[in-house]
Amino acid sequence: MDVIVLNGGSSSGKSSIARRLQELLPEPWLHLGADTMVSALPPWLLGGGEGIGGLDDGDGTVAVGPVFARLDAAWTLGVAAMARAGAPVVVDEVFLGGAASQQRWRAALEDLDVFWVGVRCDPAVAAAREAARGDRVAGMAAAQASLVHEGVTYDLVVDTSRASADECAAAIRARVAAPR
Repeated sequence: MDVIVLNGGSSSGKSSIARRLQELLPEPWLHLGADTMVSALPPWLLGGGEGIGGLDDGDGTVAVGPVFARLDAAWTLGVAAMARAGAPVVVDEVFLGGAASQQRWRAALEDLDVFWVGVRCDPAVAAAREAARGDRVAGMAAAQASLVHEGVTYDLVVDTSRASADECAAAIRARVAAPR
């Protein structure tokens, strides 16, 4: 296995699952994703327009501009290159474009062994987590809870409103370790 892609909305538990997978998997895995990419951006791209908007204010809707889209496409290819170079990667992603986002990742990861995981969470549970975190715009979790899964296909779906991050990671590890 080269790449595990975790797709889910904001505050669904992807990062917690990814960190737990790093502990459970028998070899070292990098954990990279949407938050990593956004934190690498220059601050002037975080206010919308050409970059990405809605992360610090608004109604929870995230808007992506052309410069962000270009950098995000390059980021995706870079993550794939790391996996091809021998660094297994857990990708923690938010498919704002649903099926189109997955297709972009599929193209980048084309010759790699990829395990696709849907990380679902009841919108009310995700919203409560979002409020407790204090580092997300109110409404983002609810806005993304279903949107990011539209038209996306998975090898496994986990639900963090019904199972802990440990249980979800264990389920993923069991499927990744099983003969395919």
